[in-house]
Amino acid sequence: MDSIFVRGGKQLHGQIPIAGAKNACLALMPATLLSDEPLTLTGAPRLSDIRTMTELLQSLGAEVTSLQEGQVLAMSSHGRIETRADYDIVRKMRASNLVLGPLLAREGHAEVSLPGGCAIGARPMDIHTDGLARMGAEIELKDGYLHAKAQGGKLKGAVIDFPFASVGATENIMMAATLAKGTTVINNAAREPEIVDLATCLRAMGAQIDGDGTSTIKVQGVDRLKGATHRVVTDRIELGTYMLAPAICGGEVELLGGRIDLLAAFCEKLDAAGIAVTETDMGLKVARKNGRIRAVDVTTEPFPGFPTDLQAQMMALLCTAEGTSRLEETIFENRFMHAPELIRMGADIDVHGGTATVTGVERLKGAPVMATDLRASVSLILAGLAAEGETRVARVYHLDRGYEHVVTKLSGVGADIERIKGQ
Repeated sequence: MDSIFVRGGKQLHGQIPIAGAKNACLALMPATLLSDEPLTLTGAPRLSDIRTMTELLQSLGAEVTSLQEGQVLAMSSHGRIETRADYDIVRKMRASNLVLGPLLAREGHAEVSLPGGCAIGARPMDIHTDGLARMGAEIELKDGYLHAKAQGGKLKGAVIDFPFASVGATENIMMAATLAKGTTVINNAAREPEIVDLATCLRAMGAQIDGDGTSTIKVQGVDRLKGATHRVVTDRIELGTYMLAPAICGGEVELLGGRIDLLAAFCEKLDAAGIAVTETDMGLKVARKNGRIRAVDVTTEPFPGFPTDLQAQMMALLCTAEGTSRLEETIFENRFMHAPELIRMGADIDVHGGTATVTGVERLKGAPVMATDLRASVSLILAGLAAEGETRVARVYHLDRGYEHVVTKLSGVGADIERIKGQ
């Protein structure tokens, strides 16, 4: 397996382009199943998860062509569509479950394997299936597959009250509702920018959707959707990750395409920690205000709160802050697996249940560490930027699921970082 080697102590200066959002693109791609006309996505990220979704859609009969070095995805589902999403593909990635709603809406039935993804905690499918059942789907779990069938061959509009704001379930139900008969109301809907991006694309395809970005989304079903061209929204998690790079090791970096509205709660914590975030004509510029970073307390919450997908990276920053920080993880129960690896680098971290107490140290020290999931991978790279000596991050295949060209982007602003094959 590949490893990434980071030699810390260098300040960063320059510009980093931010890619289109992985989580948005993974929801947008299954929307091609809702129409027999072409759907084109521009600004797509070049990631292994996108390749996995491409493989899944192609297995279902969709045509997916990667253009402009992978930044444009030209898709069409004009032919016969298969309705079985096989385990061998779905097991690789959690977002594979997002074909369930579109397949049910278009074909009236589907067989979708239970999904895989990072081992960061339980993410049950019940909220998806309960919502679809409210719309008239009969769903049975058999041999590891969800067997779903719409009564009468067509889903019907319904009022759906989510027990919590699930991004994936909101996306699945919203797509399913576009072709359902009648009106669907989703209460306690997720409000993430990726939800708004999907709704924007679906409206361009002819869907009637209101309320995206709020906790109540209304979808009036239509008979058919048309083709469209849509640009994927900026990846706010990649943006936040690279905003932390100059914060953790010094310097000033401009994030091209960055927007404060995508990360308002995160930016507030950076300001409290002593990090300046300035809007520019091209994005956001980030630098320390002066001196050592200050400790801050962080609680992860659904959007517009502090993102769980930036908790690991924020912990890396706070490892060298002045004072003691408290990080509370409320979304996923297994999302402190990076803490023992940071401790190997000299961090002072005490984890009890869903809370991590981080007492800042003067300096981290390079060490061999192992990535446990996608966001943990990049948190260890960030820690390595600030550490004394060399840090070797093993098992970086996780990284390829969510960050394109991370070595190129960081070395381009002055980081001493390289990827070594087979180590």
